[in-house]
Amino acid sequence: MRVDYSPDSLGTAAFYRLLTAVVVPRPIAWVSTLTADGTTANLAPHSFFSVASTDPPVVQFTSVGRKDTLRNVEATREFVVNLAPEPLFEQINLTATDFPSGEGEFDAVGIAREPSLKVKAPRVAASPVALECRLHSTLGIGNSTLVLGEVIHAVVDEEALVDGHPDIHRLRPLARLGRNEWGLLGEIRDLPRVPYRDWPRS
Repeated sequence: MRVDYSPDSLGTAAFYRLLTAVVVPRPIAWVSTLTADGTTANLAPHSFFSVASTDPPVVQFTSVGRKDTLRNVEATREFVVNLAPEPLFEQINLTATDFPSGEGEFDAVGIAREPSLKVKAPRVAASPVALECRLHSTLGIGNSTLVLGEVIHAVVDEEALVDGHPDIHRLRPLARLGRNEWGLLGEIRDLPRVPYRDWPRS
């Protein structure tokens, strides 16, 4: 027996909680930006995050409501997506605090930064991966804004590489689940796709 849910009858907040509990696990874009005047560096996790295109390379994240990250991206047209690794679990969670505008999360939480190569927004020094992005476009959808950024430079910590390829066990990415739940890297299974030429025929 299934339980039916309607967005209209359940309400926005309750249906949001349902969506985030069933669309799991969600990778986290730990997005760093600069204010328009360049004086404040902001950092916030966004768990509605994915790849939008491979050529050109474009990543996407969603801002629910109008927050500092979105305002900064619109003003500067650039941002950095830092991988959210397990060793920085507590700091990542703290950067989700609703600090007032003008108070940067890097400084408030005490997170070390490093300069980016192609954009002005800083990178998280301890994150094993950073994708430096130039704003491609935004799309307003209801109470949210989809942000698409072309990746113009990427860096990966050499300690996270095995034979020149990022290793999932060394990246140790976090994922968001429902409520206040977070996911850690669990069992990994390796299963190649089956090309049609190898599809078994009777």
